[in-house]
Amino acid sequence: MNASNFSLTKRVFLGAALAAAMSLGAPAMAADASAPDLLIRQLSLETLEAVKADKSIQGGDLQKIIALVDGKVMPHVNFQRMTASAVGRFWRQATPEQQKRLQDEFKTLLVRTYAGALTQVKDQTIALKPLRAGADDTEVVVRTEIRGKGDPIQLDYRLEKVSGVWMIFDVNVLGIWLADQYRNSFAQEIGANGIDGLIKTLADKNQKASSAAVKV
Repeated sequence: MNASNFSLTKRVFLGAALAAAMSLGAPAMAADASAPDLLIRQLSLETLEAVKADKSIQGGDLQKIIALVDGKVMPHVNFQRMTASAVGRFWRQATPEQQKRLQDEFKTLLVRTYAGALTQVKDQTIALKPLRAGADDTEVVVRTEIRGKGDPIQLDYRLEKVSGVWMIFDVNVLGIWLADQYRNSFAQEIGANGIDGLIKTLADKNQKASSAAVKV
């Protein structure tokens, strides 16, 4: 996989510093998922407070970040759809086992990318833009800005309504949708080495990152 694609994605998320706001929300019972903008507002505000109050997360404690994501992000994110969108047309060609492996490795990749952003959370605040959606819409975009020192940072969310509950399935940081950012590089890898080749590439990258973290 083209290393520049990974580098660009990491730079975008690190520059945003709060890309992980969607990933570290409140527990499922605490968040109001009846309205998409209310869900994003509550998750974002509680995330800011949680990160600011946790020295371990600010220090880059990856295991604590992973545990936090596992415990709190999954109830509010359709990660299968997020992964399928990033993999694109090849998703339907993957076996159920391959799809699970892709989800697991992609999740690990994103969490490790977000870890760097979390360490930079300090005095930022979140502003929601007016929601443009009809009462019967089942997919919406919630637009927000991260405000702090420097220019405001665009951070938008795509959500879908599933059984009456709003779920996040894509994130836009500085004009780049997450799934779009990965789709081309994933397609190139699959074209060259197949779906198993993409799984191996992701697994190898995650393993190297894990080994580096252990050495530190």
